[in-house]
Amino acid sequence: MHDVAVAVFVLSAAAITYTIAGYPLLLLVLRSLKRREPVLRQWTPRTVTVLLAVYNGEAWISRKIESLLGLDYPRELMHILVLDDGSTDRTAEMVKRVADPRVELVTLPHGGKASALNAGLLHAEGEILFFTDVRQALDPVSLRRLVERFADLQVGVVSGELVIRKGDLEEEAVGLYWRYEKWIRQRLSEIDSVAGATGCIYAMRRELAVPLPPDTLVDDMYLPLSAFLRGNRVVFESEAKAFDEPTTPAVEFRRKVRTLAGNFQILVDLPRLLSPSNRMWFHFVSHKVLRLFLPYALILVGVSSFALPSPYRAPVLAAQACFYLVAMADMFVPANWPLKRVSGIARTFVVLMCATLCAPAAVLLTRRTVWSTSR
Repeated sequence: MHDVAVAVFVLSAAAITYTIAGYPLLLLVLRSLKRREPVLRQWTPRTVTVLLAVYNGEAWISRKIESLLGLDYPRELMHILVLDDGSTDRTAEMVKRVADPRVELVTLPHGGKASALNAGLLHAEGEILFFTDVRQALDPVSLRRLVERFADLQVGVVSGELVIRKGDLEEEAVGLYWRYEKWIRQRLSEIDSVAGATGCIYAMRRELAVPLPPDTLVDDMYLPLSAFLRGNRVVFESEAKAFDEPTTPAVEFRRKVRTLAGNFQILVDLPRLLSPSNRMWFHFVSHKVLRLFLPYALILVGVSSFALPSPYRAPVLAAQACFYLVAMADMFVPANWPLKRVSGIARTFVVLMCATLCAPAAVLLTRRTVWSTSR
């Protein structure tokens, strides 16, 4: 019994350690051994169609359009399609007030983001498609930086960077996760390709865009990975930035449930990603797939700890109990206490693990359930 418990504990703990820390460290080594030639960057004017799918976005739509119109990009080369997915607020009315011929409103019945983007693909005529969301402001040079990367004919998709503005310590813990994720994406981009894009700021060649299944939860994975599987690179451009306000772990929970449910969905929709024929198979498994099983590994570690032999059982259980108690206590720790820096990280991690556990059930939800107003 003890031997089985030890084996389960060691294997589960090893999987957790590799996924969180071991793989990022391995990336440093692989990057130095397998780094590809830098992606060619050269400014070549290209026509761009902006696809902005929105549902009940009246709180942000005016500011977003202003941000898009303020981009440092030739006026005559940019066309903005606002894809209103049956909003019940004043979104469409506010778009109609914009007196700029570059902005076009496409009114659609409520069918979900994937359906709205599919309608946009039918309307789009630009060489490059620029995908963005309603809430985030854009750096004026962001679109130009994305388009510069398409000078390299191997590049099919370019992802920008989401920058979380400074918030209180609770919100900064969420920002820390994003910085960790961006670091991994940058390394993957240098090796070959990123496994997806940043949903609020990415661009792709129009001829590579394929229709999305109507129930698609993560267009920013499905479209880039479809292009990748056709031999194109998906690269990360850190100088193309979108800015968002920090969120609390509670708000981040719902967002991550949707994203992680989309990861499960991608495994079904694009099974070739798990095949050795995928040149980034090892990285996809290490970066995306193993994360989906992290909470189960944590559960196995917890359960097997009770059957560990002495003197290991007590300290191992105590360490786990302390971690989860600190995470729970974060809700009550004042923002100005030093403990907040530790408890915020612990709570964010636990929230993300809970979101991963909920993700398989979320796959079964309809697209109307998961496409809702931003908060």
